[in-house]
Amino acid sequence: MTVSDDLPAAAGPAVQLAYRALAQALDRREFPAGSRLPGERALAQRLGVSRSSLRLALAGLERDGRVHASAQRGWYVSTDVVSEPPSLLRSFTDIARDRGLTATARLLTRRVRPASYEEAVRLRVAPASEVVEITRVRGLDNVPVCLDTTVLVRDRARALETAELENRSLFALLEETGVHILRSQYTAHADAADASTAELLRVPVGSPVLIGEEVTFDRGEAPVLLGRAVYRGDAYRFEATLHRGTE
Repeated sequence: MTVSDDLPAAAGPAVQLAYRALAQALDRREFPAGSRLPGERALAQRLGVSRSSLRLALAGLERDGRVHASAQRGWYVSTDVVSEPPSLLRSFTDIARDRGLTATARLLTRRVRPASYEEAVRLRVAPASEVVEITRVRGLDNVPVCLDTTVLVRDRARALETAELENRSLFALLEETGVHILRSQYTAHADAADASTAELLRVPVGSPVLIGEEVTFDRGEAPVLLGRAVYRGDAYRFEATLHRGTE
């Protein structure tokens, strides 16, 4: 293990020792992704360094993207980041697999209900048409990173009313029933986690989250589903390819 290039050039032996010890502990997953590190006093005593040296080491690990500070709450281990490939529609499961991670899904609710007026307009169905609403917590290697709610036109998704949804990709299930996804209209905005979301994602109340909302279309340009995904702010990155228009 080498010393981080982000450590100050004058970092003393105690800072380097603390940095190496913590980096090695993270490599061994002694502190799981998303978990809170012990308090600075306890951690400094454990490593045999001063709190000032510990803070410099933690700052280096933060610049490495391995830990992050939460105001008044201490230090947390960074989670693996979900990143949407630019201009490419991929499922959560596909993105996780590309990173060598295991996508998990825990079913919270599944119900059939009438569509709201706004949902009916966006899905191009009659008002109060039946839809299937599915809410799940998505994770990477069992670390929860996303609260995902999907609303589908019932007539096109009846198989999902009884399908096994634990640790399954909805896109893959739709493909199996003959619904082929083509594209998605996607918007994202920042917010703060409310109490219920924070509990499900294992973050403090008020932590930053990124909310992505989408309308997904099939090859015939018919809207298939509405999606709302609430991602932990430290676990999601959205990428886009932007083109400058010609004048």
